[in-house]
Amino acid sequence: MTSTFDFDYFLSAFPLILPYLPVTLLIAFSAMVFGLVIGTGAALVRIYRIPVLRQLATLYISFIRGTPLLVQIYLAYYGIPKLLQYVNAELGTGIDVNRVPALVFVIFSCAVNVGAYLSEAIRSALLSIDRGQAEAAYSIGMTPFQAMRRIILPQALAVALPNLGNSFISLIKDTSLAFLIAVVDIMAAAKIIGGRSLRFFELYLAVAVIYWVICILVEIGMRRWEAYLTRGRRDIAA
Repeated sequence: MTSTFDFDYFLSAFPLILPYLPVTLLIAFSAMVFGLVIGTGAALVRIYRIPVLRQLATLYISFIRGTPLLVQIYLAYYGIPKLLQYVNAELGTGIDVNRVPALVFVIFSCAVNVGAYLSEAIRSALLSIDRGQAEAAYSIGMTPFQAMRRIILPQALAVALPNLGNSFISLIKDTSLAFLIAVVDIMAAAKIIGGRSLRFFELYLAVAVIYWVICILVEIGMRRWEAYLTRGRRDIAA
């Protein structure tokens, strides 16, 4: 193991690691999109108190929040293939379990994980909107779906955005666990390159800087988006 910090190697590590950044971003953005769908669905089920589904949503949220993401990734990585094998045996399907990329399991796990946390943020945001607005929408002929899409959700998004941004930043950092099931992202790239050069500190420091910069950019973007969504409220208040 080398004992001195090599600044030149630290700088040269970025061109070696950055080609794998798209994998990290793909995991983060894909999981966030699917997580929003899952979280919104779970939030609506709990708000409207749909029998059975409400209890399942509560159980899902409790399980996800009570177990580490790493364990969830391993459960997906080893459990989903067993489920597919069972489906093949029972239904006679020909799903090739071995051809499912490890990347799929990571995206699935991260989406399910972040969806549980997003559901709480979305539920709180939806409940913060005055019910009178929905009733007013119904009075002019809107359906519940139209009222939700045109009136409630846009306002709830502005309320939930800070929490959504924090969840996305956490999700970006959580993608570093992907290398544990052989997904080559920036973390895995640093580990592989470090195995050859033994300059692990310089490489992991470069990875830390990359994550840091991404999170700063996301935070700036979220703040600007929040300012854009709330500009109407500020104008009215003024």
